Amino acid sequence: MPMNADKPHRWKADTRASVDQFNRWFLNFAPKAYRDSRTTTTENVEQGLIATKDLTEITPQTLQANPAILPVLRMATCPPLARDRLVGLADSTRNFVGSLERGRIPPQLSPDALERHLTRISVVLVDMLDVDIFPWLAERRRPNEEERYRSSTIVADRLCGAVADPIVRNAQEKRQLTLIEEYLVSRGYQLKPHPPGAALVDMEPGTFTFRHSAAVRPNGAGGKVVKIPVDILIQPRNARPDGLPLMIEAKSAGDFNNVNKRRKEEATKINQLRNTYGEPIVFVLFLCGYFDAAYLGYEAAEGIDWVWEHRIRDLDQLGI
Repeated sequence: MPMNADKPHRWKADTRASVDQFNRWFLNFAPKAYRDSRTTTTENVEQGLIATKDLTEITPQTLQANPAILPVLRMATCPPLARDRLVGLADSTRNFVGSLERGRIPPQLSPDALERHLTRISVVLVDMLDVDIFPWLAERRRPNEEERYRSSTIVADRLCGAVADPIVRNAQEKRQLTLIEEYLVSRGYQLKPHPPGAALVDMEPGTFTFRHSAAVRPNGAGGKVVKIPVDILIQPRNARPDGLPLMIEAKSAGDFNNVNKRRKEEATKINQLRNTYGEPIVFVLFLCGYFDAAYLGYEAAEGIDWVWEHRIRDLDQLGI
């Protein structure tokens, strides 16, 4: 039996309760998540300043030796450069710049091509450095520790501002998984990783696991096998007739627009799972935040049900 997808008369009230819950969490905990990230980011920025000798040596050689400092350098310009803007200005590629920011040099490039890309990126960065926050550059001197720290915090704020949503989203996801873990443990379930590559039907009864990569055939039997992440797998103590675990996707959102832009993601995932494991599969969402009737109606039409975080006991209806 559906839990919430077939009860549209409750959707508005549940949305209001969910928005209120998300906002309470955000006001109490999101600033701490941001501050913690800012502290770590400030330390990373200081390391970037050291690697470039306080931005006086932004060269192809420096970038090749320290590719992961590129996000710091993008935020040290005036105006700060988005990744795609740097790609355009330096006549580079998204793959190349993305590889640098992940800390690696693309192995397929010839030495000459690598030198050209790094040189063009270096020239753009040097030309656009924000001398107002790095006063020692115009004065051709080394900064003192106070100046270096002050400049690092400014760049760190820019970096954190650029990734504020992921910081909050990751903190909220961690909180949601913790809530589900506490709920399951209180009912006698055990957190136990399911071996990669093992059949889902072989999952041990009375156990659950997080962030499992499930093998699916998006195009049905005989098609290519790919892996898709599932946030939570739960194998009930009394296994279902098909032997498959319950699958839950944790979702949180701080605005209505973003969820409606991304609502097709869950539909794509459940269709891939159905094509592989059949129609009876149990795939539900665990929601907290800004999920309105437009989003809920779309998911319900795709045959997806959900549990609200503010009414977590609805999970009992899944046979847990």
